[in-house]
Amino acid sequence: MPIDMSLEDFESAVDDAIDQIPDRLARAMNNVAIFVREEFEPGPGEEPDPDLLGLYEGTPLTERDSWWDAGSLPDRISIFRQPLLRMCESREELVEEILVTVIHEVAHHFGIDDERLHELGWG
Repeated sequence: MPIDMSLEDFESAVDDAIDQIPDRLARAMNNVAIFVREEFEPGPGEEPDPDLLGLYEGTPLTERDSWWDAGSLPDRISIFRQPLLRMCESREELVEEILVTVIHEVAHHFGIDDERLHELGWG
């Protein structure tokens, strides 16, 4: 049975996950904002994915040119609350999945792809 967690508690768990990012990496994060959203809402031409837990939208640091920062909108990391709530059966499991999802999406910001994340155990 899925667990329930208030939006406030969920956002707090996301904040706690962000706080677990090593300081060296957190300082290297550049022009990225992290949001909690209820569900993935596909744009034109995108397929719905009710199981999507998180999404990185932007240009990974490994692909940025020196001119990139000038006036660029921030990259976005979205953490999707409802899919995470649906997949977890305990608060402990939910907090762990939030951490894994945050780390996974932050890794994309650093240019690490899904294959490598799975190899590292953050798939």
